[in-house]
Amino acid sequence: MEIDQDARSIPSRGRLLVATPDLGDPNFDRTVVFLLEHSDEGTLGVVLNRPSETSVHEPLPAWVDHAAHPPVVFTGGPVAPSAAIGLACAGDDEVDGWAPLVGRLGTVDLARTPGELLVTVERLRVFAGYGGWGAGQLDAEIAAGGWFVVDAWPDDAFSPYPERLWRTVLARQRGRLAMFANIPVDPSVN
Repeated sequence: MEIDQDARSIPSRGRLLVATPDLGDPNFDRTVVFLLEHSDEGTLGVVLNRPSETSVHEPLPAWVDHAAHPPVVFTGGPVAPSAAIGLACAGDDEVDGWAPLVGRLGTVDLARTPGELLVTVERLRVFAGYGGWGAGQLDAEIAAGGWFVVDAWPDDAFSPYPERLWRTVLARQRGRLAMFANIPVDPSVN
């Protein structure tokens, strides 16, 4: 598959990685990854469109009232699946237990209760595990045509329809990139 140069944007914190149909890694097939960090040392992100069957109430009952719909734990990626990351919409100033990433979107310390924070959490998504890439690894995957790098919209992290997010994000892109939204899961049936 040939990808337009425009589709090979630079990854950075707060942007999305959208798996191309040719990625070939079942851990990331048709995923949308929100980048939490990207530097010379590596990249870390969470998969926004892999809800699990586990309710947020099971591991984190204090946070269930803040969980965005669907209020389940999401599979954030194949690295450290027993680690929990809380992505939330709250304030834009860093305080103990809250670290903004982009605007009012940031990470929250899930070991605390919402009442212990000096910021009001409006919406929360909980991820078990994350996606991680070593130095230069993600850049090589992008250059090989495995990922599209696109801008995130404020509500992408809390989409009530995560199963539609891959298609939705691609469909709103310009030019040829939008056409990828209509590629069937099995291209041989096309």
